[in-house]
Amino acid sequence: MKMRSPIPKKHARIEIIPLIDIMFFLLASFMMVSLTQTHMKGIRVNLPSANSPPIPPDQKKDYVSIRVSEGNVIYFDNVMMASDQVLPRLSEMFKANKDVKISISADKLALHGDVITVLDQARGVGIQKIGYQIKTATGEPGAGAPPGPGAAPPPPPKP
Repeated sequence: MKMRSPIPKKHARIEIIPLIDIMFFLLASFMMVSLTQTHMKGIRVNLPSANSPPIPPDQKKDYVSIRVSEGNVIYFDNVMMASDQVLPRLSEMFKANKDVKISISADKLALHGDVITVLDQARGVGIQKIGYQIKTATGEPGAGAPPGPGAAPPPPPKP
């Protein structure tokens, strides 16, 4: 004789909503892990040379390269300059172009305070777009953190 239970019999169901949540979590995790495993490095290219005349220095320029070497020797666009002449030059460039960008690089033996002085002078005249040039341990330029929006572009590679 078959007895019936007062408790209704439940049929097994596969819940699809938690399954979708797990799949999205796995997809997002895979994307994050794969992005951290990718090394963003530039490709070295042998660029052809141009025969056009160089740009005259009196034209408005929006990018400035400043290099600080040992002994507080400062190079402004590869031209050696006394440290007391940097502030007037930066001020002049900022007045000519409010959107000017600078890129600061320093020698290993340059004092940290000298670099901070140049950085402070740039910020003092109102320049906000400042980039830093670095080299990796292997000596390749770049390969650091990606530049933020408005950062100065790196200088072209030397032939």
